[in-house]
Amino acid sequence: MTERFSDMDTFDRKILDVLAVEGRISVTELARRIGLSKSPTQARLKRLEETGVIRGYRALFDPIRLGRDHVAFVEVKLTDTRESALAEFNAAVLKIAEVEQCHLIAGAFDYLLKVRTASMSGYRLVLAEKISTLPYLANTSTYVAMQAVKEEGLAPAAPA
Repeated sequence: MTERFSDMDTFDRKILDVLAVEGRISVTELARRIGLSKSPTQARLKRLEETGVIRGYRALFDPIRLGRDHVAFVEVKLTDTRESALAEFNAAVLKIAEVEQCHLIAGAFDYLLKVRTASMSGYRLVLAEKISTLPYLANTSTYVAMQAVKEEGLAPAAPA
């Protein structure tokens, strides 16, 4: 069963809003915040997990404190965009730990990668030894981020 945002009611949306900011909140406190008792809140939470709306819980780390404050966005153009080539590229890019995000793009290039490393020299190494060896790679263009103005997890909002 796949649940869609439009299938959720106000209480489901409130649960997601709270969890997006406080993933470790107790069910009792969550229930209090959304205005339901504990049992129905727990049942809703379980349904949201089982239907895949909530895919899991994780800790968010500060990349700067971990020494990974160099961010580069990389436009990737492929030599072949048939489905089999895209699948091979996707499988290979998943193996590069420094690639934090990878998006297939409709536009002048095929993929946009977000790459996080400790330094420019670290990025150059990742580009030379990992990204440049990806299958069907034609060329790349790199844009270095100077500052992250907004970089948080996704908080649910009504679809536009």
